[in-house]
Amino acid sequence: MSDERRGAWVVLGGVHLINGTRTRTDDDPLVLVRVPSLEEVRPSTTVVVRWADLGTCEAVALTTGGRLLGRVLVQGDQLFEDGFAGPALRPLVGSANSALVPLCYLSEHPGGGYHGYAQIRAHAEDACFVRSTAEPVGHGEVDQLHWLEGILTAHQKYVLPLGNHHLYFRNHFKGTELEYKYTLDPAPDIWEAGMEVLRALRAGELPGCRPEYREDFQIWYYDNHLFDVLGPESQRGYASFIPSTDGKNILKRKWFAEDSFARREELTHGVDVTPDGYADHLTAELGLTVRAMPPFRRVRYDVQCESLRTGHIYGVFFDHCQLRDAPDVVLSQCEIEYLRSRNLLDAEEGEVVAEMDRIDAWVRGFLVDRGWAKERTFYSKRSFLRDVLAVRPELEPGR
Repeated sequence: MSDERRGAWVVLGGVHLINGTRTRTDDDPLVLVRVPSLEEVRPSTTVVVRWADLGTCEAVALTTGGRLLGRVLVQGDQLFEDGFAGPALRPLVGSANSALVPLCYLSEHPGGGYHGYAQIRAHAEDACFVRSTAEPVGHGEVDQLHWLEGILTAHQKYVLPLGNHHLYFRNHFKGTELEYKYTLDPAPDIWEAGMEVLRALRAGELPGCRPEYREDFQIWYYDNHLFDVLGPESQRGYASFIPSTDGKNILKRKWFAEDSFARREELTHGVDVTPDGYADHLTAELGLTVRAMPPFRRVRYDVQCESLRTGHIYGVFFDHCQLRDAPDVVLSQCEIEYLRSRNLLDAEEGEVVAEMDRIDAWVRGFLVDRGWAKERTFYSKRSFLRDVLAVRPELEPGR
């Protein structure tokens, strides 16, 4: 079956069908809205439906018991009005049952049956769905509803992550940072650089990837007080304090002997210590041998890229680190980092690295084309500050 002939639908119905707040009956209405296929690969992991992009859709209303209620053509952006059925659907579902939500996205499988994608976010402009079926369910014509039990069962299986918009995220490398770096020389305007990458992602220039759903761009601006951890041997790396808005600090620890792709990382929030006590906290409380490095201000713009095939999310970060006591000393970098995954089904961890390499190759081409960087490195902030002190020792704190 060609992609053009495979069906795709957004299924609308009462929210009680997935949250169990009311007993399901055979008279509950369902609306099957035929839509263009929105998966770049099949089966995908993430599908985003933008109502205004759907155009004219055929909507079939029936009860969960299979009784036909009617058919109508409706514009995608007129399916809903503030969470209730739009005027074209209201006569079919009845005024008493006019509250409709997008329950799932349904995709016809070429070998028969359907893949279900559970709704995790619904807004006036769009909705996001994540695949909940490992294998196709419910063979037969779509309006026979043989798929319905399989879809609802899958939803109950994953009810915890589907019922909380934070819990569907997971990290396949928890406690480990995976990161490629590029030193930008000459350093561009990092806002413009980030916007260019974001625009390219929105335009589909990286196949299979799009900006992360409703979290495509972040702004960071903070001071960083970094200490080179010299010992004990098992603790080598760095520790840095980032002041937070509550008057306390975030303590970032990274463990590594040499700059590398994978590094152990840990963040501790709410560390209550003043700047003049940073070193004592590390030595007296944590038992570390440290060397203070010049403090710097970091400005960072994050473009967040989501793979629609796997649900893995990666960051393309542009940052500008400027020494507080020597503003002429600057490190500007682009970093590609694995962040987290928005998926319910098990995935191979090796896919993360393979996909990250593909994104890295695309970003590298972007940087090379603009003359900003050529070579991929693992050059850390610790190495940069060590190099600075080697040529400008007067910048070492306490001298």
